[in-house]
Amino acid sequence: MDNRDEVREFLVSRRARITPEQAGLRSGGKRRVPGLRRSEVAALADVSVEYYAKLERGQLAGVSPGVLEAVAGALRLDDAERAHLLNLAQAANGSDALARPRRPVTRRWTPHRTLQWTLDAVTEGPAFVRNGRLDVLAANRLARALFHDVHATGQQPPNLARFTFLDPASRRFYPDWDSAADVSVAILRTEAGRDPHDKGLHDLVGELSTRSDAFRTRWGAHNVRLHGTGVKRFRHAVVGDLTLAYEGLEMPAAAGLTLTIFAAEPGSPSEERLRLLASWAVTQEADTPTRPLPNG
Repeated sequence: MDNRDEVREFLVSRRARITPEQAGLRSGGKRRVPGLRRSEVAALADVSVEYYAKLERGQLAGVSPGVLEAVAGALRLDDAERAHLLNLAQAANGSDALARPRRPVTRRWTPHRTLQWTLDAVTEGPAFVRNGRLDVLAANRLARALFHDVHATGQQPPNLARFTFLDPASRRFYPDWDSAADVSVAILRTEAGRDPHDKGLHDLVGELSTRSDAFRTRWGAHNVRLHGTGVKRFRHAVVGDLTLAYEGLEMPAAAGLTLTIFAAEPGSPSEERLRLLASWAVTQEADTPTRPLPNG
């Protein structure tokens, strides 16, 4: 994942999706490429064609914030895409190491016991901590019960992307599998721009690209997103369908980690099913060995 390749492919993919009409331009008859031409993006960003061509070759080092903002406006980037472009520019400048402390690459991060206490204090909703590679690093009882299939893979740490693309059980667990897959890849793409030196992420992307056509296609789309709040649907093998709202909170004390908490709408069937899941989780953790999930 060379930064220049990432920059080039990201800018080209964003340019290709915008029609001249969307940009307020005339189509100009037959076009050889989808979307806008380089010259049109350059004109919209008020830079020379030669300068924009340099940017599309991946040369973002030294580019001013004003030019980046102009290019983002010309390409109609959303907030997540603008942040991704800025991260790519910081990486090209070598400033990512100054802007964010590096996480150790040889020692696995483990949660401080007070974090686990905090997670365990959340008793009415699943709560867990993940990194940008979608490794689940810490979880409360309800999160372990909700993501039982993920933990059942035996991988340490459990990884949501591997589960989504390599485990057939994910297509039952996520009724909206395509959407879940899109989100997983967009989070990984965002992390690749934010921390291009993460060897663990490089290895994960290489593994998934080799083993999953669905992942490889999505990775090539260069979509990114800010994953802060929303609603997800799950189909749990024990309690059935769940529709849960979630909030994702960045953890200032641990760079690159996100705390996610799920909750059901009060009075909804999902709230009752969460209570059933909590009861099941207690019996599961009391059993030795853990009881297997029922079939079906």
